Amino acid sequence: MRMRIDVAALEAMHTHAIETFPDECCGILLREPGGTLVVRRISNIQNEMHEKDPQRYPRTAATAYCGEPGELREALVEAEKPGAGLVAFYHSHPDHEAYFSEEDHVQATPFGEPSYPEALQLVISVFDREVR
Repeated sequence: MRMRIDVAALEAMHTHAIETFPDECCGILLREPGGTLVVRRISNIQNEMHEKDPQRYPRTAATAYCGEPGELREALVEAEKPGAGLVAFYHSHPDHEAYFSEEDHVQATPFGEPSYPEALQLVISVFDREVR
């Protein structure tokens, strides 16, 4: 699938990744009615999950993300409005290359198939607060 992402949306995702460094960021790219792309940041609650249950969530936000459920739900509801749409999920890899990891694959396909097959999965590589 080919998708053109405008500079403003791309810069918004990059800024999010830089601001959250050295932790991973996560969010959603939406298309508003009329076609404008907008970035919806989702809080990464991975550190909270790790602190509450390190056995179940052994990784911190430096190497994982868990989107805040309420914010995620709000963004997905926004994507369902007439004329709107879900374009992509995005997250960052601090101090790592941009690739779709096995963990990323598991999160995107929790039941063996993509939860949102129409959505792109974008990974942003950030080294020392610089997007590569």
